[in-house]
Amino acid sequence: MPRKRKLLAQLSALQSNSSFPPLNALEKLSCTPDGDSSPKNSKYFATEKKNSSRLEADFFNQPCISLAKSFLGQILVRKLPDGRELWGRIVETEAYLGGEDEASHSKGGKQTLRNAAMFMAPGTLYVYQIYGIYFCVNVSSQGEGAAVLLRSLEPLEGLEAMRELRSASRKGPRKPLKDGQLCNGPSKLCQAFGIDKAFDQRDLAEDAAIWMVPGHDLPGEQDVVATTRIGIGNRGEWSQKPLRFYLRGNKFVSVVDKKMEREMGASGHFSCA
Repeated sequence: MPRKRKLLAQLSALQSNSSFPPLNALEKLSCTPDGDSSPKNSKYFATEKKNSSRLEADFFNQPCISLAKSFLGQILVRKLPDGRELWGRIVETEAYLGGEDEASHSKGGKQTLRNAAMFMAPGTLYVYQIYGIYFCVNVSSQGEGAAVLLRSLEPLEGLEAMRELRSASRKGPRKPLKDGQLCNGPSKLCQAFGIDKAFDQRDLAEDAAIWMVPGHDLPGEQDVVATTRIGIGNRGEWSQKPLRFYLRGNKFVSVVDKKMEREMGASGHFSCA
């Protein structure tokens, strides 16, 4: 019995000194809401954890369209104040090219207090509010006033925490959100990851609460659909430019452009099978 008590004391000490979240928190993140003990994480997650070095400043220092495509398959990580981490694979982006782009907040090269982050070093977060309620998060790139909007994520870890954050912003009793509803849109993404105006002008290469890590099995050109952006209104030719990019066949994308996919398949860009 003395030996057993000693082992239990050692185990307790290890747990109290560990940087990992409590066991019950881990159980919540790895189980389905209805109590099913089947793994809840994406098939990509085990590999991502092995390769968790953050993307550095050089990665973000590329032209806007190139960066928008390069984000696909990479992982956004958010560390909450309570220590829990949220992981999501980027599956949809939009490029905003700066001064010449009539749909950009920096059109005409105009710089304001609101959009200052778009003119900062590549990798700087630009967070703005829409409808006075919701937030959207962008990442600055090369080019004056150019930035990439993060539109949708595939949730990988911390799904229950994401549900908590999304539920806190929803009015009245609602059914629990399905996995595919957590981050399938720019405002939903920000709600699920607890991103608000306080994250504006933060540096993804340096920040302790939000960063990116390299994805596993990154997509090739044949896996990427290039189509028009969403919700930009009438901006002339800029309304029709193919500056939204998403992973074909991914169920976490906000809006699928079936017509464009058929056209790209017909042109041999990828197989329609």
